[in-house]
Amino acid sequence: MQSLAPVAGLRGNYVGMAPDWTVPQSLDDYSEDDHAVWRLLVERQTGLARNFACKEFMEGLESLGIGNSIPDFEAVNGRLEALTGWRVVGVPGLIPDAAFYDHLAHRRFPVTVWIRKRDELDYLVEPDLFHDFFGHVPLLSHPVFADFMQRYGQRAADAGPDLDRWARLYWYTVEFGLIRTK
Repeated sequence: MQSLAPVAGLRGNYVGMAPDWTVPQSLDDYSEDDHAVWRLLVERQTGLARNFACKEFMEGLESLGIGNSIPDFEAVNGRLEALTGWRVVGVPGLIPDAAFYDHLAHRRFPVTVWIRKRDELDYLVEPDLFHDFFGHVPLLSHPVFADFMQRYGQRAADAGPDLDRWARLYWYTVEFGLIRTK
């Protein structure tokens, strides 16, 4: 997945992004319906997570204060940095693997800034803000997982021609939330 922007059919505004593929999050750009979609998704997924997610994930949800409105990345960064030294950075959508793993290597987790629409509550083709944030950021508040993610990013960033293998391994483990706990 090398050059993604702009790609026909891929959502996100890639115009004006920084060389590291980041974009600012503008809370003013989210409509009330966007926040309502966020609330609905949080309610649904938190209910499922209580039954199926590991304790560390649930503690992360609580420690980051994920609630009734789309999170302000800067406010979350204040809490997350204090816990593990990680930050979330806004990205327009999917970014190339090399850029993604470079961010991980530097304790920055890329989070898409756009959120799905109501008719996509159950499925969408590409990751959105809810998927990236709710699905991945809570575990970054756990020191052991946070260190693992940074090391994974470092190894993948240094993988050269083997980067695709690292990306596939990530996909079938971290992306799907594979974690071993007591």
